[in-house]
Amino acid sequence: MGYSVCRDSLNVVVSSYEKAEAMGRDSPVSSSLFPNSLFILFLLSTHLLFMKSVGSWFMGDRVIWVVYFFLCVISLVEVFSAASTLAYKSGSFWSPLIKQALFLGAGTLVVIVVHRVPCRMFKAVPIILLPLSAIFLFITSFFGAKTNGAGRWIDIGFVQFQPSELAKGAVIISVALILSLMQRENGADRRAFKYILMVSLSICGLIVTENLSTAMLLFGVVVLMMFIGRVPMVQLGKLFGTIAIIATLGAAFLFSLPKESSLSDSVPILHRVETWSNRLSNHFEDHGEDEVPDPLKYDIDKGAQVAHANIAIASGGFIGKMPGNSVERDFLSQAFSDFIFAIIIEEMGLWGSGIVVFLYIILLFRAGRISSRCERNFPPFLIMGLTLLLVSQALLNMMVAVGLFPVTGQPLPLISRGGTSTLINCVYIGMILSVSRYAKQVSEAQHTQFDGSMEDIKHE
Repeated sequence: MGYSVCRDSLNVVVSSYEKAEAMGRDSPVSSSLFPNSLFILFLLSTHLLFMKSVGSWFMGDRVIWVVYFFLCVISLVEVFSAASTLAYKSGSFWSPLIKQALFLGAGTLVVIVVHRVPCRMFKAVPIILLPLSAIFLFITSFFGAKTNGAGRWIDIGFVQFQPSELAKGAVIISVALILSLMQRENGADRRAFKYILMVSLSICGLIVTENLSTAMLLFGVVVLMMFIGRVPMVQLGKLFGTIAIIATLGAAFLFSLPKESSLSDSVPILHRVETWSNRLSNHFEDHGEDEVPDPLKYDIDKGAQVAHANIAIASGGFIGKMPGNSVERDFLSQAFSDFIFAIIIEEMGLWGSGIVVFLYIILLFRAGRISSRCERNFPPFLIMGLTLLLVSQALLNMMVAVGLFPVTGQPLPLISRGGTSTLINCVYIGMILSVSRYAKQVSEAQHTQFDGSMEDIKHE
């Protein structure tokens, strides 16, 4: 039997199922079509026996699906290009690409599974995930596997994962739940502010010693969620003032810290302070009064990551060198992760990097539109919190790459190489799509109700 026959028969089967579903009765598939359908389903794959079409895998907002797949494609192309050092160390040219493809493939399966879970079920996640994240973060502080001086990973033999990635999702879902439960006619209950601070500060306090940027990013998103959730402005104003004072004192302390400090030896929990101080000093020292440094005195090894990222950006131009032609990837130790946006600019130019920025903007605006169609309180807070987390992290990564922010170590969501971050971000995308499914159901129900009322009016 030819392919066209298989395709036509499958279309008949699918249409019959869809008609039956619309009529609210069993499928009228005839016995003559049954052997053909079995043959087709066997050729395609066995799981199609239980699904009407491949399209039923990808429910929810189509625009978000398109954004997700575009980011995955960019990830495969750029990680393959930027991971030259990993390919050299492993002795395999294709190894980095295969690993990233496996992570994205597993992540896509995660998205498919998670987005079919009703969004109301996510309310139970903090009950398990919050204490689990706290335990993992506590263990990481003392026994975490260190990379570049930071103990952010738990090594369980065959794989390493970052507990902070789990903690971020747990905090966002918890804040969304608190805001939804404590909404009143005039805004959020004043007690919501206290509960949110208790949850967020306890988790951020466990993260900050090993990963200051993640703690700052997470708390910033929490503050934005409180603003969206109509927490009283008096409380937010006091919080902003406190944050400003702490940030000023912290920056002054880091700037005043000597280059050769023994603080980490006397206080082990502050072993990352010297790193924060050096990154902050190097960032502002590079922007001195002299716009063009003396080539004879300029040391490219000082802040090598930032220097080579700037070279990559400057050499990219508008069109770029095209994928695979990057030069600075061989000099950037984290070209496939923290500084992948610089490689994107070098290879794809300003237009390619603009597309990446535009994809994240679309994701943010699409999430806002979906949240406006939700009837209940929890789904809009959940989708906005998760989207703000992804977009804020992307913005921070881009700012670091172009030299607008000190080096942080934040990967570019869904593009940078990494197992834990990729899978967790895919969980976030699945949750966002789950909320979009709920919003679509609400919209369809309202449309049906409206059509029904109009018919009643006509009959009257």
